[in-house]
Amino acid sequence: MDVQLLTYLFVGGSFALYIGIAIWSRAASTKEFYIAGGGVSPLANGAATAADWMSAASFISMAGISAYSGYDASVYLMGWTGGYVLLAMLLAPYLRKFGKFTVPDFVGDRYYSSTARTVAVICVLFVSFTYVAGQMRGTGIVFARFLEVDVNVGVIIGMAVVFFYAVLGGMKGITYTQVAQYCVLIFAYLVPAIFLSIMMTGHVLPQTGFGATLLDSAGNDTGVYLLNKLDQVVTDLGFGTYTDGTKSTIDIFFITAALMCGTAGLPHVIVRFFTVPKVRDARVSAGWALFFIALLYTTAPAVGAFARTNLIDTVNETAYEELPAWFYNWENSGLIAWVDKNDDGLVQMRAGNPFAGAPNYVGANDDPAARGSHGERLLNNAPTDNSGEVYIDRDIIVLANPEIGNLPAWVIALVAAGGIAAALSTAAGLLLVISAAISHDLLKKTLMPNISEKQELLAARLSAVVAICIAGYFGVNPPGFVAQVVAFAFGLAAASFFPVIIMGIFYKRMNKEGAISGMVVGLAFTFAYIVYFKFISPEMNTAEHWWLGVSPEGIGTLGMILNFAVAFAVSRFTPPPPEHIQHIVEDIRVPRGAGAAVDH
Repeated sequence: MDVQLLTYLFVGGSFALYIGIAIWSRAASTKEFYIAGGGVSPLANGAATAADWMSAASFISMAGISAYSGYDASVYLMGWTGGYVLLAMLLAPYLRKFGKFTVPDFVGDRYYSSTARTVAVICVLFVSFTYVAGQMRGTGIVFARFLEVDVNVGVIIGMAVVFFYAVLGGMKGITYTQVAQYCVLIFAYLVPAIFLSIMMTGHVLPQTGFGATLLDSAGNDTGVYLLNKLDQVVTDLGFGTYTDGTKSTIDIFFITAALMCGTAGLPHVIVRFFTVPKVRDARVSAGWALFFIALLYTTAPAVGAFARTNLIDTVNETAYEELPAWFYNWENSGLIAWVDKNDDGLVQMRAGNPFAGAPNYVGANDDPAARGSHGERLLNNAPTDNSGEVYIDRDIIVLANPEIGNLPAWVIALVAAGGIAAALSTAAGLLLVISAAISHDLLKKTLMPNISEKQELLAARLSAVVAICIAGYFGVNPPGFVAQVVAFAFGLAAASFFPVIIMGIFYKRMNKEGAISGMVVGLAFTFAYIVYFKFISPEMNTAEHWWLGVSPEGIGTLGMILNFAVAFAVSRFTPPPPEHIQHIVEDIRVPRGAGAAVDH
């Protein structure tokens, strides 16, 4: 059975499973739509949280960043994993004790202010739409290659699938769908990694193969360590040393802190801990989630190293006509391109982008006039003056890895299903958060308090439909590659939500004036900094122009510090919160017992 047919079977089977679960677990009340009825077991919630968390950025982009950034990619591993420790210890049990539906719900009630709730809703929309853009882009990339459709068509297919189980099932449908998606994505990630680890190093575990010596074609130990070979190869080609970092210490610290605190402040992750029956279950499910996430995160650096090594061995200094079929397939999808700058017919991987922007082909794939003298697809892009000839979208490293390593066809199809599961699982969680923020926090709690539960549920579903359409637009017109876009979402979450939640739990004196001021300042500063360096003046996006040497990916930490400082200062010069609010804060900090989520 060929790869294409297997891919259709694997992906189609997974879609049928997800939609079937959504129909089976269709939400009949707002409580089921927002928090799955509050009766999810810690193990299931841990798996669902891991799937919600391990998005296209984790599954598709993490190894791609590791493959090209080497040591610098450690900030993502440390930040995203460390964030779950913060979440489990500082936030999850206390928020579960509070017993609300959403993060703006907590902010609005804790800070006794509809204005604070509205600001929180705005923060949710900023963070969630920034994050969901990466997920829809990831979905389109998977479909573009494995289902042989245009990236934009892939985004639309992804929108349709998410529509079924997010709009019909709400959090109840999403939770059990995400449990299935976690099983699919982790199996799809580990199987090819184990295959490649055995083939290249003789180690079953990729985590140990990452630091092991390589085998030759006969299976004998060469005595050459994988990382040493990779260091030598990439430096010979003009790239930076794989095991050395290029980022400054302060930038690494700020990016890691932004990712950690952003993780603990992400609304679609926090809401998962409202779905368990008891406070203790919130902490236990966070532990399970950390374990499930670590399975992938400790494997990602090895996958990146295996893929980069195999890619260079397979492609570099090879005649274009003699390249393996996978290169042409990815070239046709627009995610790999080659410019023969010295007209020798050899594909040479060197440092530097071969041209500006993404590939823009001269004509159709089957048009002979759109082919160069060696059979390559011609580009409208003007070549750069460096020696780089090969363009590779980093987001394809994991997806192309089984093909590059010449693994069986069923493994290639499995990875396609896993990549789609990862992108769709997080997209659904984010869209539900957006839906809840509009229908529950904006309409029910602020603008239209007298609507019935049935009307609120209808508004939630309509909001989800609109959110899916906007997310699809971002998927078609992405502001960057997947992991980069997601990193910005974490910075925005760290600068807006983390301080207001932490101080809301642990600082009785924090009042509504301080919370609102802190959120507005933190979000505005972080958003403006990112927009300036990434979109208004990208030519200024270098270390010498950054404020205090902090990159846009790490500026969320500075925004968070500003949020804390402004909130604290304003709260000291304005009246303290009412006495009953202070009693609520004292009660939250003793995480024993919790009732069901309430809507009042």
